[in-house]
Amino acid sequence: MNQRCVLILSWEYPPLIEGGLARHVRKLSENLVAIGTEVHVLSRGDDSMPAEEEVDGVWVHRVREPSRPSDLSEFVAWIEHMNADMLAAGVELGDRFDFDLVHGHDWLVAVAGDHLANRFRCPLIMTIHATEYGRHQGWVDKHPQSHIHGVERWIVNRADRVIVCSHYMREHVVDIFGLEESDVAVIPNGIDPLDLQPVDDLHTLRASFATPDQRLILLVGRLVYEKGFQLALEALPGLIAGLGNVRFLVAGSGTAEQDLKEQATRLGLDDHGIFLGWIGDDVLHSLYRIADLTVVPSLYEPFGLVALEAMASGCPCIVADTGGLREIVPADERVGLRFHGGDAVHLEAMIERLLVDDELRDRLVSQASEHVLAFDWADVATQTAAIYSELGRTTV
Repeated sequence: MNQRCVLILSWEYPPLIEGGLARHVRKLSENLVAIGTEVHVLSRGDDSMPAEEEVDGVWVHRVREPSRPSDLSEFVAWIEHMNADMLAAGVELGDRFDFDLVHGHDWLVAVAGDHLANRFRCPLIMTIHATEYGRHQGWVDKHPQSHIHGVERWIVNRADRVIVCSHYMREHVVDIFGLEESDVAVIPNGIDPLDLQPVDDLHTLRASFATPDQRLILLVGRLVYEKGFQLALEALPGLIAGLGNVRFLVAGSGTAEQDLKEQATRLGLDDHGIFLGWIGDDVLHSLYRIADLTVVPSLYEPFGLVALEAMASGCPCIVADTGGLREIVPADERVGLRFHGGDAVHLEAMIERLLVDDELRDRLVSQASEHVLAFDWADVATQTAAIYSELGRTTV
C-alpha cells in the first residue's frame, strides 16, 4: 500500500502551547494520520518532554530549547538558533525516513523548512497563520518587524504552495507578497466540540465572577493591540451605566496587558471585572459555558478561532466585521452578531441589543451549534492531503 511520509515543522506542539498554532498542528497531524499519512512533527521542547515519542499515531521529535525571551529583538536571534537546531535534527531524521514533503507553519520555521526541503529534494508547503504586516497594520519598516516581514516574503515566494485559513488571508498574502492567487490555497481551520470540555462545577465557577442577575461578558485571546480589547473596554462604561448588571472577564496575557489594566482603571471598570491572565484550556472551556456573551473585537484577525469555540460551547458571540471573522460569522445574524470594526460605540449598541433580547440569544446559540459542524478537522486533513498528492511523490 502506498503511504505518503510528511515532515511537519512547528515551533510549538502540545504539551508546549504558546497559542493556537500548537493546537492546529496537533489536530491536523492526527487527522492526517487517520486518513493514511505517515506524519512526523519536528518541534521544540524542554527537559521534561521526550526527545521522540509517538502520540495518537503522530511521531513527535523535539529539539531542546531554552525558554523564549520576551524581548522581540532577542526573540529573533532565539528563533535563528532554534532553526539551526531543527535543521540538524531534521537532517538526522532524513537519514531514517524518506520524506515526500516538508510542511512548515509560519516564518518561525522558514529557514529550517527551506534547507530540509532542498536536502530531501521534495516540495515545501508553508501554512501562513498570520503576517507581521497584518499584526502591525503595515508598520514593518523598522527592526525586528522588517526582518520578520522579509522572512515571510521570502518563504512564501520560495514555497511550492502556500496554505491560509481564510479567503481574507489569501487576498492579504497575495497583495502584500506579490503571489498569484493560484499559488495560495484556502483551507479553514477546524474545531472539535469534543475538545471543549469544561470543569465539573460550573455553577460555583460562575458564582465566583457574577451573581445570578448579572450578565457576564468574556474577552479571550492574546492581549496585544491588534486583538482590539481596548475597544471592548471603551464600550463597557456606557453599557454598565445603562444596564447596571454587567461584568466582564479578560482571559489571556500579552504585551498590552498592563496598558489594558490601566485603561480599565481610567474608565472606572475596576469594580466591574477581572483580568485573569493566562489560563489553561480546561478553565477556558468552562468560561465559555458560564459567560452570557463572548466578544471578539479584533482589528486584525486571519481566522477567529475564539468565535468558533464560543459558538461550539453554547455561548453567543459578537465579532468585528474584519478579516476572517466575516467568514465565520456571516452578516445575516443567523449565528452571531457583527459590529463595525474599530467602532466602540457600535459595539456597545450591539452588546446591549444581545444582552436584553433573550429570544435573540437563544436563536443564535441554537443555529450556531449546527454552523460550527462545518469546520471539521477531518475535512481540513482531506483538503491538505489533496495538496500533498498534487505536489508530493508517493513511496511504497
